[in-house]
Parts: sequence; C-alpha cells; structure tokens
Amino acid sequence: MTRILVDPDNGVPPWRQVRDQLVRLIQSGELAVGTPLPAIRQLANDLGLSAGTVARVYRELETAGILHTARRKGTVVAAIPSPAADALDQAAAQFVSQAKTLGVDLDRAVEAVNRLWE
Repeated sequence: MTRILVDPDNGVPPWRQVRDQLVRLIQSGELAVGTPLPAIRQLANDLGLSAGTVARVYRELETAGILHTARRKGTVVAAIPSPAADALDQAAAQFVSQAKTLGVDLDRAVEAVNRLWE
C-alpha cells in the first residue's frame, strides 16, 4: 500500500490525517476498488498509532460506504468517494470541532444549522 504519513505537529488529529490520506488515495485511483487494506493492528503499528485510532478511520469510511470489511477477506476498498461528499464532510468536521470548542451540545449545533438553512 502507498505510504501514509502522520505528522503529530500539524494540528490535525491523527485519525483525520489517516482518513483524508486514504480518501485521496482512493479518489486518485492509487487504491482501486477491491484493494485490500492492512489489518487495523498492522496499520496502527506501522503508523505508531493506537489500534482504536485506525479502527475509527476504518469504521467511519465503512459507514460512508467507501470501505467494506468481511471477516475472512479483511477490509477492502468498496467505492470511490465523490469529491463533493468529501468537501461536505470536511466542512462538517470543522463545524463540529468549532461547536465543541465553544462548548455547544449537539442539539444546539443542529438547531443553529436548521435556523440558518431556512
């Protein structure tokens, strides 16, 4: 697999760095649909991260339909994410981060979005 790098000093959480790099590799075709990914523990070990951090990335990308995990076959690329969906995810992540920094709970954050959506 193409090398993924995590920079602990760049201000972006490690899980997000791994997620974003995987998405870019899939969008660029470097990781094609059907390509197997390393096991969670193996990738975590290679990157010097906890298995929970890599599991979070895999789980999020599986929920988005980008990865698929089967017990015997492991985790594979399932679909190519659309750039628009990725941009929306990035904007949402920034909003959530800012809302949490402000101490806003989920209900108030959703309320703010709904109010501005109108």
